[in-house]
Amino acid sequence: MTDHSPTLADPLDPELVAAYLRQHPDFFVYQKDLLADLVLPHESGPAVSLVERQVSVLRERNMDMRHRLSKLLDNARDNDKLFDKTKRLILNLLEGQDLADIIDALYYSFDHEFGIHFTSVLFFGHADRIPGSQARVVPLSEARDHIGSLIKSSRAICGSLGEREIRFIFPKHAQDIGSVAIVPLVHGASFGLLAIANRDANYYRSSMGTLFLTYISEVLNRLLPKHLPR
Repeated sequence: MTDHSPTLADPLDPELVAAYLRQHPDFFVYQKDLLADLVLPHESGPAVSLVERQVSVLRERNMDMRHRLSKLLDNARDNDKLFDKTKRLILNLLEGQDLADIIDALYYSFDHEFGIHFTSVLFFGHADRIPGSQARVVPLSEARDHIGSLIKSSRAICGSLGEREIRFIFPKHAQDIGSVAIVPLVHGASFGLLAIANRDANYYRSSMGTLFLTYISEVLNRLLPKHLPR
């Protein structure tokens, strides 16, 4: 037979609990949170008394408020993390010495900081590529032919695309794309496209907010044009 040290998982002896409370009658004065969780039936026979029902309702509301507060705190922590990541990205973009530096900083942050599965930056022009950059350059006429509906507006969009559009934007990963978020790059006229994608077809939905992507695109709209080939 082995000795067993009591733990919180062991049932407590009701008599010991009662004896402790008798010796410490002010226990609940310093443990007010416990009062909301206690069940104290009101003597009213088989019927549920109004007082008991009111206490039950208040307890349910209290639990609901706790859950809401916990969710708000979780959202606040997530927003703080998002703010820190975004701040680091913006500072790195501002420190870029040329177009390749800026694009590399964007790809690195999206990949390592934000965990974005796929990123694509397109510029509309005549060069095949921008030296040292992961961005692609395509003729504007070709972009209009393949993704014309996506570059007509300056607003970000989320959801699924047709196979032809996906192959044009993500030629190396088209078979892996489930859903996308896209925003045109505009400085007077449309000069490019910023696109991110996820393997999950339901990750980027038409109903989700695009504040983050729009904000990044507005920064790029001000940084990139002076670095683009003329």
